[in-house]
Amino acid sequence: MTFNHKHLIDIREYSEEDLTLLLDTAERFRPINERRIKKVPVLKGYTVVNMFNEPSTRTRSSFEIAEKRLSCDTLNFGGSSTSTVKGESLDDTVETLCSYKIDMIVVRDRHAGVPQKVARKSGVSVIDAGDGKHQHPTQALLDLFSIREHKGSFKGLNVGIVGDINHSRVCGSLVPSLKTMGAKVTLIAPGTLLPPVPEALGADYVTSNLDEALPELDVVYMLRIQQERLEGAPFPSLREYSMLFGLNEQRDKLMKPDAIICHPGPINRGVELDAFMADHPTRSVILDQVYAGVLVRMAALYLLLGGVDEGIS
Repeated sequence: MTFNHKHLIDIREYSEEDLTLLLDTAERFRPINERRIKKVPVLKGYTVVNMFNEPSTRTRSSFEIAEKRLSCDTLNFGGSSTSTVKGESLDDTVETLCSYKIDMIVVRDRHAGVPQKVARKSGVSVIDAGDGKHQHPTQALLDLFSIREHKGSFKGLNVGIVGDINHSRVCGSLVPSLKTMGAKVTLIAPGTLLPPVPEALGADYVTSNLDEALPELDVVYMLRIQQERLEGAPFPSLREYSMLFGLNEQRDKLMKPDAIICHPGPINRGVELDAFMADHPTRSVILDQVYAGVLVRMAALYLLLGGVDEGIS
C-alpha cells in the first residue's frame, strides 16, 4: 500500500487504509524497540526540527526517542530560547530554520492553526504535535494502536471519552480517527465542559451520566481536567467533579469485565482516576499508550519521509 501524505496535521485527511498502514508500520518497529541495540539507519541523513513552543514532556521525549532510533539528525528548538520571545515573527523563524536545509518540522504550539502555517511557509513535511485546542494526531494514533492491541478490532467497539471535551485537542483527533476505523464514540461530560455544538465532533452519543454509560463501554478514555486552559469555574470543585465523572473502585463494578481504561497523561490522581483504577492490572493500558507513542511516531516519521523499507529489521 502506498502512503500519499506529506504532512500529519489533520487526522481527518487520513482514510481507514492510511491509519491501518500507520498502525501496521508501528507494529513492525516493535522488535527494534525491544532489542539491545534500538537503532536502525532507515532515516540516516534526514534532519528533523522539533519546534516545541509550548511545554511538553511525554510528546517531546517520545518524538526525540523515535527520531534517534531511526538515525535522524535532530534540532530541538523552542521554549524560552526561541527567537519569537525576542519579537521575531513565526514566518521569519521558519524561514531561518529552513535555511539549514531541513526535511521536517515537528511543531507544538498553544495556538490552533500554527502547524498549517508552518507547513505553508516551510515547504517541508510537518507533524502536528498538538496545537491549541485543535488536534493532536500522533496522540490519536497511539491511542488507536493501544486499543487495537487489546481489542483486536474497532468494528462495533464502543468507546467513551470522559471529561474536559471542550478544551481537548486529544478529542479533536481521537473522535474522527475512531469513527474512521469503525468504532462508536460516546462523549461524557458536564454541559460546561462540552463544546457549544458537541455533535460537530462527530460522536454518536453525548451524555452527562457516566454511571448510565459505563456498562455499555468497551473502552473508557479519561481526559485530564486542563485547569491551565479553563476559563472561569465550569464546575463547583474538583471533589464534586470526581464524584460525578471520576473512575474509582466503586465504578469498576459498573464496567464490562474486559473493558479497558485509557488516559493521555499526565493523570490527576484522585480527580479523573483514583489509584485503584489508574494502576488496575488488567483494565489500565496507560503505560502501554506511552510505549505506543514511540512506535507510532517512528512510523509517522518513516512514512512521511519515505524511509528505506529494507532497513526495518
